[in-house]
Amino acid sequence: MSRAAKFKAALAVDEMTERQARSEHKRLVEEIAHHDKLYHEKDAPEISDADYDKLRQRLKAIEERFPQLVDMFSPTQRVAPTPTTAFAKVRHARPMLSLDNAFTDEELQGFFDRVRRGLERETDIGADEEIAFNCEPKIDGLSISLRYEDGQFIVGATRGDGTTGEDVTANLRTVKDIPHALKGKAPRILDVRGEVYMERHAFQDMNKRQEEGGEKTFANPRNAAAGSLRQLDPAITATRPLRFFAYAWGEAEPRSWKTHSEYLKLLKGWGFRVNPLSQLCRTPEEVRAFYRQMGVERPSLPYDIDGVVYKVDRIDWQERLGFVSRAPRWAIAHKFPAEQARTRLKGILIQVGRTGALTPVADLEPVNVGGVMVARATLHNADEIERLDVRAGDMVVVQRAGDVIPQVLGYVPEQRPKGTHKYHFPTHCPCPLKTEVRSEEGGVVRRCSGGLECPFQQVERLRHFVSRNCFDIDGLGGTHIENFFNDGLLRIPGDIFRLGDKEREIKKREGWGELSVRNLLGAIEARRTISLDRFINAIGIPLIGEATAKILAQEYGDVDVWLEEMLAATKERKKAPDDVKKEKAAVSVGPSYGRLCNIEQIGVTTADAMCAFFSEGHNVEIIRDLRQQLTVEGVQRRVVAADAPLKDKIVVFTGELSTMTRDAAKARAEELGAKVTDSVSKKTSIVVVGENAGSKARKAAELGIQTLTEDEWVKLSS
Repeated sequence: MSRAAKFKAALAVDEMTERQARSEHKRLVEEIAHHDKLYHEKDAPEISDADYDKLRQRLKAIEERFPQLVDMFSPTQRVAPTPTTAFAKVRHARPMLSLDNAFTDEELQGFFDRVRRGLERETDIGADEEIAFNCEPKIDGLSISLRYEDGQFIVGATRGDGTTGEDVTANLRTVKDIPHALKGKAPRILDVRGEVYMERHAFQDMNKRQEEGGEKTFANPRNAAAGSLRQLDPAITATRPLRFFAYAWGEAEPRSWKTHSEYLKLLKGWGFRVNPLSQLCRTPEEVRAFYRQMGVERPSLPYDIDGVVYKVDRIDWQERLGFVSRAPRWAIAHKFPAEQARTRLKGILIQVGRTGALTPVADLEPVNVGGVMVARATLHNADEIERLDVRAGDMVVVQRAGDVIPQVLGYVPEQRPKGTHKYHFPTHCPCPLKTEVRSEEGGVVRRCSGGLECPFQQVERLRHFVSRNCFDIDGLGGTHIENFFNDGLLRIPGDIFRLGDKEREIKKREGWGELSVRNLLGAIEARRTISLDRFINAIGIPLIGEATAKILAQEYGDVDVWLEEMLAATKERKKAPDDVKKEKAAVSVGPSYGRLCNIEQIGVTTADAMCAFFSEGHNVEIIRDLRQQLTVEGVQRRVVAADAPLKDKIVVFTGELSTMTRDAAKARAEELGAKVTDSVSKKTSIVVVGENAGSKARKAAELGIQTLTEDEWVKLSS
């Protein structure tokens, strides 16, 4: 079922019992926390802004009807997740709060009404007195705070959880729009708030360079801006085309301005860029007209916006209205609906990924959606096509999910041509081998059974092999991989390390000169020694990613031991019945298979995926071919003393630790014999709860798992 369908099928809040509401509240809190972490910490959201907003709206509605469910863990009581530990922490002199959202004109009118009622209650404002609002486009970027003392830039930080952010001063100094010294007469102490962002054309150019260089590409300009600003090396940030708009303040001593619009004029005088589209609107009608105008201009703007922000202009009125929970009462973000367009579906194409998964893609007559020409859109999987019932020739509705990823919402029934035919998902891979397609994972995912013999999978796995978290080979990007493969220079991963034999042939290719070839071959040679975890990750085994590869490397220690154990486990699994479902039963299958299943965070499903991979002879040959050319560094297995205080204990850390870093705490736990994981389960022994802890603390309480405060952990581990 699609996400939209789930929302439609969800039980209405006003029909819920308290028990149902409590269950739904718990689910929403955990799901929002998951998406917050992806968005704020990893800059890798997996749902659109619109879908995320729906989650928060539903949570808010539940809490309004059942206020007893509101607690410190609710996202409605917090601005954002605890900041990550990659940077030093900065405590904001004044909190950096979030904004409430309005999605409909009724919600906007409710905001206007609340503001007027509040001012009538707190001031002597008349019933007909004008309330002016400063209106400005809501830039889709990363909120930051810049602290100036005596006119000099001292420190810059991300919003973080609203109270504490990450110190990214060195990176912010590379952004050309941020002055190192203020012009004119500025307050002695001034915290300037604003948005770091990336313009669309610059984002597209940067992504193209990233792909050509084999580097990570970003899903959208917001992710690109956030990822660029949070580089550990400021020299990398300096190469990224970041921009900055200033629009607010935190601490200001002394403060001379009396209105927000006056402050924006002062910002320009001090040397900051202020959005020139900002406008003072004196009536609700003017505010709505501004919103409509921004909707019209949105596609032609050089940067992404996802709404308009309205702020009461008078500062004394802002102070009277104050704040509620995580947001000011005097401001609101009026969000735009996701942009949609209609176009003709020419056909449905099938793309094959590195693990053989077949993904259907809509081939569209190009159409402008929110200022971007869209010719392809994802159809996700066979079930989604069945649900949508889209057919070649249909007029379809296309939306840029989160204003970035194009997706097909459905077809227009009255414009369906006569004689269209229902789409049937292919039973064989479109690759030259025409191998059979098999359903996996409950039938949702369908895969080509050709494994590494499938040329489509070969290309995608080669791309994965050279990617940053695997062999990280500079100069060998996705485009080069595909071209080399098509021209016969590459077929399997081992061929990469044989490219030196084809140096003369590469030099004859367009775009390749003496220097570029020398650099490429040098980068390849530098990767002939690789760590075991990177080696395992690079192979491209289904369900095995970076984190699981590290766990396997720690468990087996040596590449030859790992390969021998995988082959033994595969042999044992072939002889076992197909209905092995539990780890306890897995032990009876055989020692190697049982060991694999009982590794923390592996289990039967992942073990079976690995056994299926190693049952294909060509996969094993590829690994053995690499072993002949590479030095795979082993991992020193951690030996736990029999009397270690936390031997066989599984520890999870959650929340913000104030006396030590998270890495230091984990290292100490491992020294004491514990295994440290990132998720809470029935197997977890101890959960250490720091400040601003999230759903892990809640789950530990529900499961009856022992929890410790940071002070208690310090005493235990001393």
